[in-house]
Amino acid sequence: MLLTEEQQALFDGAKGETIAKIVKTLVMYGECFGAERMVPVNSKNGHLVTSFGLSVMKPVYELMDELIAAGAVSEQPFSVDPRPLDKNVPANFLQNIFFKVMYSKQADYEVQLGKLGLMNTDAFTCTCYMDAVGNKPLEGEVLSWAESSAVVYANSVLGARCNRNSGIIELFGSIVGFVPAFGLLTDEGRKATWVVEVDTVEKPEAQVLGSAIGMKVLEEVPYVRGLDKWLGGELDEGACDYLKDMGAATASNGAVGLYHIAGLTPEAKRLGDALIAEGAQVYKVDDAELRRVRDGYPVIWKDAAAKPVLCFVGCPHLSLGQLSAWTASLTEALARNGRQKVAVPVVFTAAPKVVEEFKATPDYQRLLGTGAVVSSICPLMYMNNPLCGKKPVITSSNKLRTYTSARYHPDAEILAQIAGDAGTASEGGVS
Repeated sequence: MLLTEEQQALFDGAKGETIAKIVKTLVMYGECFGAERMVPVNSKNGHLVTSFGLSVMKPVYELMDELIAAGAVSEQPFSVDPRPLDKNVPANFLQNIFFKVMYSKQADYEVQLGKLGLMNTDAFTCTCYMDAVGNKPLEGEVLSWAESSAVVYANSVLGARCNRNSGIIELFGSIVGFVPAFGLLTDEGRKATWVVEVDTVEKPEAQVLGSAIGMKVLEEVPYVRGLDKWLGGELDEGACDYLKDMGAATASNGAVGLYHIAGLTPEAKRLGDALIAEGAQVYKVDDAELRRVRDGYPVIWKDAAAKPVLCFVGCPHLSLGQLSAWTASLTEALARNGRQKVAVPVVFTAAPKVVEEFKATPDYQRLLGTGAVVSSICPLMYMNNPLCGKKPVITSSNKLRTYTSARYHPDAEILAQIAGDAGTASEGGVS
């Protein structure tokens, strides 16, 4: 690793032992991936993935105390992933007790985050790039982020540059202001080694298309053709919402950190086929392929025929437009079925600042009137424990399906189930 004079001084301890250990860690991290130099982090804000005060994470809290004591705080204000708890989200007595024990360090940890550089007490979301949140990087900016769905969105839809960092590594880059130059920070690393040809009769479900791409290309970079037929040529709100959900599925069902959409995403519009690496493989996606992918999802409920007791919509968090669209769809479906309240308890999740904006619209009370809950919780953190893992939970999130026992259904099927449509027994997937 070739360090600048200033970086070498930090490595040698010019600003103390703690900063020196941070730089040495980043050097070792970079050398693992063949990085020969560091590049400055020039984005306005960082993003941390570790938002949850798990009682077993004692080494993390000790590390945070050491950083704070040494004054090794972030040069960038940062946002952080969603909180794990919300008293408004349905949970029984035992689950509430379990959550209090499981996340007993939450309050203390949030104090640490505040001292380290947390943007504000509402900066808890996996969609930190939403305009309301205030952490939207510019094209070409180098980031030090973790959180798979945020990283893939920043790289792909915004054209920023960030590797798929792990928790704590992203904080280290924000503290010292530089990161190792490898992978998705380089021009070569951003070239596509797969070409995905989308040729479907119907608009592909974003979550299933992302799942198919992720499972096929794994951690490589895909260049996707054919989506302009459905999304158009501009990154309007609808296209961004679609790519947010598609990208989260590519990142969780595979390990995609960057995709290019022909004629739509910034680098693809600017460089076109020049982004495709020599010898790139081809993956053709039609309606039959998407059906094959979805039919392969396992159902790991103890009783595959059980009726769902809870539904999560919004992993990653929903946009304001998505919240309004769900309000319209749900209220119309309930009226059509002669119902006033949802048939399955449902939680719609969005960033605190997005929820705040939503509360200022008439749709907020309309949605609450259906019996639905609007929350900024992390559904994954709610589900990822033995008690909740035993519950038959449904979701329209492929990310949540991948990491928990939640069962995936496309939006239309989710709507039918929560609105109490007749004949909406669980479909899709294999037991």
